[in-house]
Amino acid sequence: MSDNPTRQVTDWLSGFDKALASGDVAAVVSMFDEDSYWRDLVTFTWNIKTMEGRDQIRDMLEAQLAHAKPGNWALEGEATHADGVTEGWITFETQSARGKGHIRLKGDKCWTLLTTMVELKGHEEKKGPTRENGVAHGAFKDRKTWAEAKADEEAELGYTRQPYCVIVGGGQGGIGLGARMKRLGVPTIIIEKNERPGDSWRKRYKSLCLHDPVWYDHMPYLPFPEHWPVFSPKDKLGDWLEMYTKVMELNYWGSSECTGATYDQAAGVWTLHVNRNGEKVILKPKQLILATGMSGVPNVPQFAGADKFKGDQHHSSKHPGGEGYAGKKCIVIGSNNSAHDICADLWENGADVTMVQRSSTHIAKSDTLMELALGPIYSEEAVKNGIDHHTADLIFASIPYKIMHTLQKPAYDEMAKRDADLYERLEKAGFMLDFGDDGSGLFMKYLRRGSGYYIDVGASDLVADGHIKLKSGVSVEEITENSVRFNDGSELPADLIVYATGYGSMNGWAAGLISQEVADKVGKCWGLGSGTTKDPGPWEGELRNMWKPTHQEALWFHGGNLHQSRHYSQFLSLQIKARMEGVATPVYGMGEVHHLQ
Repeated sequence: MSDNPTRQVTDWLSGFDKALASGDVAAVVSMFDEDSYWRDLVTFTWNIKTMEGRDQIRDMLEAQLAHAKPGNWALEGEATHADGVTEGWITFETQSARGKGHIRLKGDKCWTLLTTMVELKGHEEKKGPTRENGVAHGAFKDRKTWAEAKADEEAELGYTRQPYCVIVGGGQGGIGLGARMKRLGVPTIIIEKNERPGDSWRKRYKSLCLHDPVWYDHMPYLPFPEHWPVFSPKDKLGDWLEMYTKVMELNYWGSSECTGATYDQAAGVWTLHVNRNGEKVILKPKQLILATGMSGVPNVPQFAGADKFKGDQHHSSKHPGGEGYAGKKCIVIGSNNSAHDICADLWENGADVTMVQRSSTHIAKSDTLMELALGPIYSEEAVKNGIDHHTADLIFASIPYKIMHTLQKPAYDEMAKRDADLYERLEKAGFMLDFGDDGSGLFMKYLRRGSGYYIDVGASDLVADGHIKLKSGVSVEEITENSVRFNDGSELPADLIVYATGYGSMNGWAAGLISQEVADKVGKCWGLGSGTTKDPGPWEGELRNMWKPTHQEALWFHGGNLHQSRHYSQFLSLQIKARMEGVATPVYGMGEVHHLQ
């Protein structure tokens, strides 16, 4: 191995470039370690796909190399070496795009390679030196102001002129993706049932806030200002989203609901039936994106006797807040993020609240999580070290999911030691704890199943101290007119039952909006196929159906937390733009449908 990391990476890239240019797939594959990973975000595969090992890399190149025509591979900045691994940032081009990536070498062989699409050639975003003038200097009759031109566009799109794309869901995901589309010149309408952008946050219970820190949560193009709090309160975030929608000039249809959708395969056009503030509108986009969050339709369990309950009962997504429940006996079924938040909200408002824990839960204290898991790349310290959120996103993306759990585990092992006192107190109170099937903690649980954890911002102490009562290791047997009975024979009186029981897969939205047939054709959204709890195999290697082509032509899914929505909206928007402009997009590696929901 060279003692000069920069020379080592430069030499490897030079050989890689030559082998690719000559079409010598065997030579390219030999440059990878036996234990190697090539993660591609759209550039080679027009998909989000990880090739694991030499055989999968060979298969991808044999299928895609002639079309991709890659070249101009170069190291960006200096490479580094530590713990037997040399790594660096790289740039490259394909026939249709410019890209950025990351490489890790073990010796003279590639261990991990990340390739991501940055922009389409000839269809770049207008910015910097190519930004628009905004006004036409001179004297003109019948001049239109910017406001008049914007109003004309809003009046036309969806009526006399059809959008190329419709995004169903105007929360932070749909808004951020809409901004990407706007910057790329893709005519897009965002459909949202709430009246104003941000209402999906404003209308939730009072204590709701982001559990992830500010450095992790920036929107595309407009990061939060430097004074922004570490954790965003719900109403503040709602105002930011409303401002963002206005400043980014998005075509946002509030008080609107898509009531049905069908796809004409021959014409390549969707027909969407929209109720826009009482007006029936038919839209005919070429592409349909469901941006209803990573969670699908709320899971509301069907317990015997629930229809006879005389008190209030609702899913956590409908919880209005605890203000009206002072002195009331409240039961929250569930023990993950929403359950803890709602229990704390009810306790703050003077309710007698009991959490019903049916299965074990991973608890991560917010401060500890920020320091150990997020701090190295998403923190003020990281920014000082030159790692902004764009760089952090790529660092995170460069780690293949196949090995991510092994890199996550040490942080959670340390968390278990550091916060042992809290965990001991919780277990003493009867709370069932876990750190994931393999001890890899919160983020792997999130990727694998999207549930099973709580980021502790105060409720765990309330549970440990008995302020939030706990009923654990039981299931609900029956609901009576004024109580909940459990399978251990016990019974609790109740004035309120909150079902903090999670959500189904996102394809549930497709079933309701389009058809069950289409939902089944697409299959389960989310999950890696790890074979762990609630993430059945076979191994997929990427999140199922997210931000990439699905088995239903022209139907896409966009969701996840603010970090994922920001990062992956770049690649989804480029896929849509390429199709609008007629750029060839041969998709490689579409996953099979193994699970329907």
